[in-house]
Amino acid sequence: MGTGAIDGKATTGRTAPVDAAVPTTTRPRSRVAILTALAVGLPLLFLTLPLIALTGEALPALDELTPETRETLGQALRVSLLTTSISLLLIIGLGTPFAFVLARRRLPAARLLNALIDLPIVLPPSVAGIALLMAFGRNGLVGGWLADVGITVGFTTTAVVLAQCFVAAPLYIRAAKVGFGLVEREVEDAAMVDGATPATVFRTITMPLARASLVAGVVLAWARALGEFGATIMVAGSFTGRTQTMPLAIYERFGAGDLTSALTLSIVLLATSLVVLVAIRYLGEPTTPR
Repeated sequence: MGTGAIDGKATTGRTAPVDAAVPTTTRPRSRVAILTALAVGLPLLFLTLPLIALTGEALPALDELTPETRETLGQALRVSLLTTSISLLLIIGLGTPFAFVLARRRLPAARLLNALIDLPIVLPPSVAGIALLMAFGRNGLVGGWLADVGITVGFTTTAVVLAQCFVAAPLYIRAAKVGFGLVEREVEDAAMVDGATPATVFRTITMPLARASLVAGVVLAWARALGEFGATIMVAGSFTGRTQTMPLAIYERFGAGDLTSALTLSIVLLATSLVVLVAIRYLGEPTTPR
């Protein structure tokens, strides 16, 4: 018979033809592609659109630089690069052993200690500035004692460095702690069995294996220090050539109604940040054989 019955329904014994040219997974794949494009495109557009707008407005302003703007730019850039370099050296020098101890030792009240380390990250900049002023200002907890021996910290270049270290150090410490925690102890133990000293193991094994995390921490700390504004202006002020960093100079020029100078300083700071970040990441990436 040419027909049959299945569950009481007549069938012809033939199935409907399927269009072989259109895979059954076309629609799901299309939906995945659309969702992927949205997931990547929307955040990327949001993050890059302000930078594109800034660049488009600032580039023409570079041809209108006045001698005053050039002088402000040079002084602010010098102060920013000098203070962030000093801050980064201090953060790495003091933060690296601290992060290593946090990663390798069980310390009492470890959760409280980690919370205290993270506190400057979430602390409002104005609060951080007042706290630093109460500690290192002329009448501060430590600053008053220093003032008695003729050392002034508040509203000096030293205060800029302190503010940058205070807000940026936790970022490096957190990243370094994660990196040291991921290094397998067996590799270090094997080197010590072969006669290597703890210092040699740390320098030749631990540090290289944690390199990616350390570089990430350096990048984050430097970027945070370079962009520091609130705490710096409260504890160090904004004195041209001494404590006025690039963010402070941009704010001052913008507040004075000089948008051209503010745009020029902004694009220079953006370019400087981009060059340094790319250089640090390029130098910090581990090389892999091809």
